Amino acid sequence: MAPPGFAAGLVEQVLDDALAHGSRIHAIAGLQGSGKSTLAAQVAALARVRGLRVAVLSIDDFYFGRRQRLQLGRRVHPLLATRGPPGTHDVALACSTLDALREGRPVRLPRFDKLADTRLPPSRWPWAREIDLTLFDGWFLKTPAQTAAELREPINTVERDEDPDGRWRRHCNQALAQDYPPLWSRLDRMLFLQPPGFETVPQWRWQQEQAALQARAHRPGAGRAMNAAAVQRFVQLFERVSRQALLRLPDIAEWTISLDARRQPLTVSGPR
Repeated sequence: MAPPGFAAGLVEQVLDDALAHGSRIHAIAGLQGSGKSTLAAQVAALARVRGLRVAVLSIDDFYFGRRQRLQLGRRVHPLLATRGPPGTHDVALACSTLDALREGRPVRLPRFDKLADTRLPPSRWPWAREIDLTLFDGWFLKTPAQTAAELREPINTVERDEDPDGRWRRHCNQALAQDYPPLWSRLDRMLFLQPPGFETVPQWRWQQEQAALQARAHRPGAGRAMNAAAVQRFVQLFERVSRQALLRLPDIAEWTISLDARRQPLTVSGPR
């Protein structure tokens, strides 16, 4: 089940905030299933009605392909073969794409096929030209790295059973500290959609998987859908960084919208 969409007044407020501050690359952060892609699509639609040329991108568009992740999994840790956590994105490609968009240069927008679990070939990436506003969404945008002490103890069964020596989480954390800040520096302003807690994320992710199941029915050869147990395990791969985002992003984002468990806005802090 996809998020139903946000109220027109809020969509207008997000667009007006971006334009009022001269934001060329406007970020929307939110944990899995929070509705960030839905909000980005709504803001883009309104911007186009106003005559603006808009590009919509997600950090998900910059996942390494399956082959690259399998190589990373063999070289560093098997968990890195699974897309999503820090360290599984082509940050250099994301930076060069955003630079071209900011400068108004023609550029192809990368696209990742989640059903096939790999990046589409560049010949199938859409062109963007003379873009006025880019909306960029992601689940851990601008999330800072943790300290060595914070990494020491596992926080769930995946970390305990599959990363007992902490090698995977240290690699992800090092990527957060070293690889992603150049990308974060390209984001002019950021809105954070804040869930009531990490406990809502598995439910939201399960709703996403149900929607993906319908899409798979029309895609012969697409990967299998996850069952509820698989979703619970998958979400654990994101838990550590998600909890860090919940803790830190309200003080980092220019404004924060608190959501209830049905993704309905409760309070708005900012913009500042």
